[in-house]
Amino acid sequence: MKVINKDELKHNPKLVDELKKSVFVYPTDTIYGIGCDATNEKLIERVRQAKKSYEQPFSIIIPNKNMIYEHCVTNDKTREWVDKLPGPYTLIFNVKKKFFGENINPQGNTIGIRIPNHWFYHYVKKMKVPIVTTSANIAGQDFMTCLEDLDDEMKKKIDYIIYEGPIKGNPSTIVNLAKEKVEIKERSKPVKGLRIIKKLFSRKIKKS
Repeated sequence: MKVINKDELKHNPKLVDELKKSVFVYPTDTIYGIGCDATNEKLIERVRQAKKSYEQPFSIIIPNKNMIYEHCVTNDKTREWVDKLPGPYTLIFNVKKKFFGENINPQGNTIGIRIPNHWFYHYVKKMKVPIVTTSANIAGQDFMTCLEDLDDEMKKKIDYIIYEGPIKGNPSTIVNLAKEKVEIKERSKPVKGLRIIKKLFSRKIKKS
């Protein structure tokens, strides 16, 4: 696992090509995500192994909005939400034509799409492929807000971390546009004290 920052990414163009072949953690306008090239099913499987998440649908960050209109079912209702991007939303669409790996959503024909309002999105556009976006944590555990939060077991399965310091945000708001009536689900950040208690409890179990 290699930790890099914004300046290193800016001054070393080869890193963008490396990320396309890797599993990596990255910052967004909400929280840290873990991802990879969303068209590469082997890399997607590595993300699932790292998160211990084997059935949950993953969302993607797309390099341009045209992909929504080309591959997803849209109408006046969905266009109103697309116009809000970039922003802290995950928009769920029905898919006309898959443009991502089959194991992104193994159980359905929908896709969650993000365009974050964050400097890292510039490098997603440079990659020219959609990337997986899911919280950087083992399934069921608190998400990552700083490097110290990242699970030690997960660290072993990651190639790169693009780190910019603590992020004190909430996960993106989920807007389900795949149903007849729009459904909006806001998600809150975890209780910090609870995270500390969980870590201390975990250490005691390992020692005993």
